[in-house]
Amino acid sequence: MIEDRIIKIIKDKGPLTGSQILDHINEDPLLLLRSCRLSKDLAVRIVGTRYLRLDRKIDGFARLSPSILREFLTYSVIGLEADRARMESKAEALRCHIEKISRYKSELAYNLVSVLAGRIGDDLPVKDHVCFILAGDIVFNMAHDVPRPERSTRKKVQGSDMDIVAIVGRDFPETLVRRLDDEIYREKARLLLNPYMREEIDYIVKDLDRVIEQMRFDTFKHMVACKIMHEGAFLYGSEDIFHLIKNMLRENGVIEKIRSMEERAGVFREQAEEYLLKGDFARIKEMTDFFYPAEESEEFE
Repeated sequence: MIEDRIIKIIKDKGPLTGSQILDHINEDPLLLLRSCRLSKDLAVRIVGTRYLRLDRKIDGFARLSPSILREFLTYSVIGLEADRARMESKAEALRCHIEKISRYKSELAYNLVSVLAGRIGDDLPVKDHVCFILAGDIVFNMAHDVPRPERSTRKKVQGSDMDIVAIVGRDFPETLVRRLDDEIYREKARLLLNPYMREEIDYIVKDLDRVIEQMRFDTFKHMVACKIMHEGAFLYGSEDIFHLIKNMLRENGVIEKIRSMEERAGVFREQAEEYLLKGDFARIKEMTDFFYPAEESEEFE
């Protein structure tokens, strides 16, 4: 039985993450997850935070991230039920590692935009006219370093990307908007192609008129944009624009709508997990949208 093989490996190696178990047992990862969760002798400790993710393939668009499979592989520690102390120690080490990656990527994003602002600042103080917002799993202290292919080049990058939203004020000249976009794009290419970095930036540069349009929350793309602005943390630049955006989200009723979607996402997650544990596995393997990661790339296209 798969359960017996997992128990034997953990007795030999100690508590492991889902991906480490997968390295030792060449089976469907969802089957490994199910075996661990259903076992009376194994315990699963999930590290980190779940947060809203929007997905076109899901009815109502709302799901939670990390996905069920990503959570198991990257953010879960599996140990023996009778050896909780070692499992908790491994979970704490994993939590510290994830937080360290999140800090590194956050600091890298800050250094990047502050240097870019300095290049352009000779013409107009970028710090006073542009707000840079950091979004994605980094702001939840959930960044990871699992290698994955970047969408356009398929080159391997070091885990989580850095989602950066640059919002320019109304008095920021169009020529400088284009220059800012070009500078970020060049930095994106440099980080992606540098073999010692292999980091990915996803970014968008937009003005307040576009933000106002997105506040209508009436299309999938507008919902994604608003969710990103809602969860985003201040990175660099104009705090006045940052607070303006947060106030607009509240005044337009967007925050309440997002909270409603979070509640629906929680219900969907409970139903998907229950089906994974109790449903027919042959059918489960066909329902990849329920269990695998989703991309929120439309805002950055």
